[in-house]
Amino acid sequence: MDQNKSRFKFMNSIFWVSFSIIFLFALWGGIAPKTLASQATGIYDFIAGTFGWFYLVFVLFIIVFNFYLAFSKYGKIRLGGDDAKPKYPLFTWIAMLFSCGFGVSIVFWGVAEPMTHFGSPPPFDATLEAGTAETARVAMWNAFFNNGIHQWASFTFVGLALSYFIYRQEERSLISDTMNSVIGDTGKKPLRNTIDIIAIIATVMGVATTLGLSVLQINSGLGSVFNVPSGTPTQIIIVIAMFLFFMVSTLSGLDRGIKYLSNANLGIALFLMVAVLFIGPTGFILETITMGVGDYLQNFFQASLRMDQYTDSTWVQDWPIYYWAWTIAWAPFVGMFVARISRGRTVREFVLGVMVSPPLIGIIWIGIFGGTAVNLDLFQGTDIAGIVAQDETKALFAMLDHLPLGTILSVLSICLLFTFLVTSADSATFVLGMMSSNGDTNPSMIVKVIWGTLIAGLATVLIISAGLEGLQTASLIGALPFSIVLFVASISLLKAIREDYREARRQEEEDRQREIREQIENNNDHSI
Repeated sequence: MDQNKSRFKFMNSIFWVSFSIIFLFALWGGIAPKTLASQATGIYDFIAGTFGWFYLVFVLFIIVFNFYLAFSKYGKIRLGGDDAKPKYPLFTWIAMLFSCGFGVSIVFWGVAEPMTHFGSPPPFDATLEAGTAETARVAMWNAFFNNGIHQWASFTFVGLALSYFIYRQEERSLISDTMNSVIGDTGKKPLRNTIDIIAIIATVMGVATTLGLSVLQINSGLGSVFNVPSGTPTQIIIVIAMFLFFMVSTLSGLDRGIKYLSNANLGIALFLMVAVLFIGPTGFILETITMGVGDYLQNFFQASLRMDQYTDSTWVQDWPIYYWAWTIAWAPFVGMFVARISRGRTVREFVLGVMVSPPLIGIIWIGIFGGTAVNLDLFQGTDIAGIVAQDETKALFAMLDHLPLGTILSVLSICLLFTFLVTSADSATFVLGMMSSNGDTNPSMIVKVIWGTLIAGLATVLIISAGLEGLQTASLIGALPFSIVLFVASISLLKAIREDYREARRQEEEDRQREIREQIENNNDHSI
């Protein structure tokens, strides 16, 4: 009986409300895809146009907040107690961070984004012309910026907040518990349930977006290498294959399935980067990365708050605002997963590891793959930018077609995309199971299968009904309310850390005074 109760622990109001909302959204797309597509366009334009400034300000605030905690006196606090040791080695930890986070995004946009900017320059300099060397430089540093630490700021904060409250305050693995310092440790069940429901909906929307992008790009890669036709039937087959594989991985558990897949992901990614670095224009790539990083750092704050309201351009809306919203929507999932694997790290290790390491890998990837594509268009007369303008999913494979061993590299890229896809889905079902089971760190297989099925179905519906724009809209819808939740959580985390730090210092002072008194008493005894 107790085993059955544990198995169906997810049968609660949080699960039913969030499941019903997402199911109805998916059902709407399945029954009336054209209506969903038109509504998606209107909602996307309204949210991005009205609240775009908010996303920019909020993410910059989170970056400053994270670095403050890392380099302040609180940076030495160890998540899990002063004697706790990390469970995973550094390579495996970073591999799991990269795989559950935005590995898929980097592979998708690594060539597509810089080549899009190269063919259609950002609107902030009227002198830029498509296809020129100066535009190539601007394209690269903007791609570095859009895929840099801003993308990982929300992941880092949510993961840090969860880690602190779980490992230092012994709270449940729930987003609502990160606000206990503000709303109290008990009571307020309707508010807590609402917070957790928002987190689940944001997670599902963000994960469905990423899975949809992966499916589109895998379909394109199969077409490029094996002449597999693009379209709904092929994409549905890819989703089914993904579903079956991540169910097998889920059955293997966190320490086997996701761990091994993550190591394989990073291993394949590193191999591809090294291969293209040496097969491609090595010197040009290294110089591109060096100059791009310099431009990125030089323009960091100006670009963080950049808007294009004085023009009729939607560039900021289409790129940084979309990315930031996407990451905020993903933050409950990635943050929860990162917290799960980060016990034993200090606050400083956590912030630098999560917010710096994966973006650095992403920037190197973009420098190698995007830099190679730019070199081909600038100096060898190819038209990769034109192909990207027609279909972004073909970007990576259009570039690889022009390299020696391009077919082999394309096959490896398809494998990498698929393993990223499976790892992301596997991690997401695990986290959603936790969030909908009152923070249970070992959610039942039943709830993971339910969430996995719903995510796969939603990604399919969004691909069929509204394509890439529908996927983008899903992220924006989930991100807006959750960003408010994160702001309150930041206040709660800072308050909790300060109180605990003062209490620890007070306890240390008491211990020191007690030792002094004991020494004095011992000296008096000896003198007598």
